[in-house]
Order: sequence, then C-alpha cells, then structure tokens
Amino acid sequence: MAQDSYTQHCRQEADTAAFAKKLAISLQEFFLLHPQGHLNISLEGDLGAGKTTFARYLIQGLGFSGRVKSPTYTLCEPYPLIIGNGKSGRQAHITANHFDLYRMRDPLEWQEAGFAEHFDEAGFCLVEWPNKAEGTLPAFDITMQLTSGSDEHAREITIHAISQESINILKSLFSKADE
Repeated sequence: MAQDSYTQHCRQEADTAAFAKKLAISLQEFFLLHPQGHLNISLEGDLGAGKTTFARYLIQGLGFSGRVKSPTYTLCEPYPLIIGNGKSGRQAHITANHFDLYRMRDPLEWQEAGFAEHFDEAGFCLVEWPNKAEGTLPAFDITMQLTSGSDEHAREITIHAISQESINILKSLFSKADE
C-alpha cells in the first residue's frame, strides 16, 4: 500500500524553500506525463503559519521568475508556467492559480467571483483558507497543513495525498526527501 502522507520539519525558511522545490520537481514530473492534468491543493494553517511563503517557493520552483504576490485582496493570482524537461524535450503549458480566501465572509462569495473555471484548466489550484469556501470547492488531491514552530521561521508541513495521482506525486517526493 502506498503511503499517503508525509511530514517535513523545517527549522528555517531555507528548509521550507528546499522542501517546496522538491515538491515542485515532483509536480513537474507529473505535468510532463500529464500535460493537460489538473490538481487541487489546499494550504491550511493558522495566520502566519507560512502558507503564502510556501506557495511562493513552490511556484518559483516550477520556473516562475517574477514576483509571487499574496492574493489576499485579489482572491486569485494566476501564474502561467512552461514546464520543460531538457532531457526529453517535452514541455507542458500549465497555470498555477494561487487563491487566498481569508477575507471571504460567505462560501457563496467564491462561486459569485467566477473562479470555478480555473479548477478545470491544465495546471493546479493552490487554495489558502479553503474552509472559507466550505462546501463550494471541488475535491482536493492534496491537502497540506502548515504549523508554526517555536522559532519565527520554523514550520512543520504535513502533506496528505487523496487521489491516486497525488499518491504518485508523494512517491516521487519520497525519492527526493533524502537528497
């Protein structure tokens, strides 16, 4: 049976960045095999737990070189990405849609905002504060729980894979966890 969860202890922000980059490599492998694939990923944790920081490192780890902004006021920031593999010459054009639903007061606000189509396009939706849209979001493939440590930059990040695709991504991540 495949393991469907993984916990990473990060003592400092550099550890969080390294872990996000390893996850990015596993996502890159998935999208090169499934260029029209889509994943939904939740980022859960208290205010200040590092959700936006992790999202920034993940998106940059997938090759985005610009500024990754917090979507607190816009609700969604899309990041077009070209996933490439120099060895095989394969490429995938995907979009990382980064949502922050913290300011939502009612789950219907998400539906009224018209973001549902983002959950069907090639790429992934990364959703901070998914509980704010309770019952209106599509199912998640991966849920991530971020917990602050005793130090300002310390984090514990737990990933739960829900779909078969995400279990395969976690298997790939395990192979990189000790590198």
